[in-house]
Order: sequence, then structure tokens, then C-alpha cells
Amino acid sequence: MKNLILAGMLGTSLFAMSCSSVKNAGNAQNQRAEYLKMKGDWQIVSIDYDKEYKIKPFDEGADAQCFVGSHWRFIPNNYTGAYTLNGGGDCPVVTQPIKFEVKGGNTFMFKKVVDGTKAKQNVVGYSLNVINQTTDQFSLEQNVPFDGSTVRVVYNFQRTGMK
Repeated sequence: MKNLILAGMLGTSLFAMSCSSVKNAGNAQNQRAEYLKMKGDWQIVSIDYDKEYKIKPFDEGADAQCFVGSHWRFIPNNYTGAYTLNGGGDCPVVTQPIKFEVKGGNTFMFKKVVDGTKAKQNVVGYSLNVINQTTDQFSLEQNVPFDGSTVRVVYNFQRTGMK
């Protein structure tokens, strides 16, 4: 009788573990789906923020308006990409390779890849919230601490190619 109870308990724990791995596989599939939604070429069509502040995103030394019209490419199979600022006026021409990931379906994290270093050596990065995502557009929201308060910056993206 003890062997039957022990076998029953073992079977229950194996069933629970197998369900857990199915659940984890489902989470991995969902996360992969979030990456694939961003695959392709995108353009920042507008940036919303309180214009009382001078915003210089992502440590580029360029005004936020220099990012309007910038081209972003996301390649989810190896978590790489790049963004390009077009230049003109007081805006620099910049092409910056990045490594990115989407966590929990709503947190977009990226870090710059600097020539001559591996991405894992760079511990500085940016975390933004994914909002209003559809097949052909999404927004990234960044809350920037400033002078004891927070400035909300929203980058609005439109798909330009490669779904």
C-alpha cells in the first residue's frame, strides 16, 4: 500500500513538473511573438514630451527632434538592430548598432554596441515601456527623472518595411 501511495505522489509531482515546463514553453513562445512583432524597419514619426524641457535621448548629444525621421531596424532572431539619425541642421548623422530585448511583452530594453567591444561588456542601457502596439505602429515611453520629478517622453514609431 505504501508503494502505491509513493507511486501516486511521484506521478503527481512528475505531472506538475511537466505542466510547469509546458507553461514555461508557452511563455517562451509568447516572448518570441513579442520580438517578432517588432521585426523590420521603423521610423520615429513624432516625439511627445513637455517642450519646456530640452531632451537629448540616449546620450547622443542631439536634441529629441533630431530623432524624428530616424530609421530603426530590429532583427529579432539575434536580438540586434541599429538606429540612424539622418542629420541636417544642428542634428548629427549617426548610425548606432544596438542589442535589444522585449521583456514581459511591454518592456523594451536596449544597449548600444560600441566598435571593438562585445555587447555583454556594455552594462549601460535603456529601458522603455512598449505602448499602443499594433502591426504597423507602436510607441516607446521613457520616464526620465529630472529635478525630483519625472519627465515622460513618448517615441512614436511607424513601420516602413519588412514585416
